[in-house]
Amino acid sequence: MSTAEIEKAIPHRPPMRLLDEIVSRDDASIVCKKTFSASEFFVQGHFPGQPIVPGVIQCECCLQAGAVLLQQQMEADSGSLPVATRMDAVKFKRMVRPGDTVEIHVTLNEQVSNAFYLTGKMLLDGKLAMRLDFACSVTPAQPSETEPSKPETTS
Repeated sequence: MSTAEIEKAIPHRPPMRLLDEIVSRDDASIVCKKTFSASEFFVQGHFPGQPIVPGVIQCECCLQAGAVLLQQQMEADSGSLPVATRMDAVKFKRMVRPGDTVEIHVTLNEQVSNAFYLTGKMLLDGKLAMRLDFACSVTPAQPSETEPSKPETTS
């Protein structure tokens, strides 16, 4: 899946779009890739001389991959967004550094109404670097400040 297709599926844009490529995708799982560079804003100063990709950014990679996975369910309700509601059992096993290419795997475990329960993991050189369980809900998108808002009607 190209960058344009990723940006069609989710609202994230640089510098916060953290997916480079969709390797594979089916109804219940997705595999993505991301190569981290030394010029990315989140490694500047984290840590000087020994930069590592912050854990919260690693989590966000999984959340974005999950959002692309859920995009098929959201197509039926255009104008909706997946919003993270919970992260559990987050574990970091290996440091991810600028120059590393990671593989991001996300699996949909369960759907209850508009809530989706997923598991994400990040592999570095084929070995587990991090994992988490997370939940998202699909909510209506709010109009942006550049879009005119619709007038309210009263009954």
